[in-house]
Amino acid sequence: MSTVEQIVKNEPLEEIVTVFALLKPHRQLDMLIRRHNRELIQHGELEKTYKNLFEAGILTGGEKGLCAKGPNWKAPKFVLEKRYT
Repeated sequence: MSTVEQIVKNEPLEEIVTVFALLKPHRQLDMLIRRHNRELIQHGELEKTYKNLFEAGILTGGEKGLCAKGPNWKAPKFVLEKRYT
C-alpha cells in the first residue's frame, strides 16, 4: 500500500485536504481520494471541507489551481508525528 493510500484511508478529510490541496488542484485531489477511499467524499464532503478551510483561514487561493497556506495553517498531526515517512 502506498503512503498516499495509507493517508487517505486513515486520516480525516480535513487533514488530507490541508496538506494535499497545496500539492494538487481540486480535480486531481478529488480523483485521488475517490481512488483510495470513495466513501470519504460521497455526499459533497470535499467541497464542504474546502469551504470550511477557506473560511477558517487555513487555506487561501494560490496559483495554477493549487491552494496556498492561509494565515491559520498548521501542519496536521500526522505530518508533525511523521507517521508515514
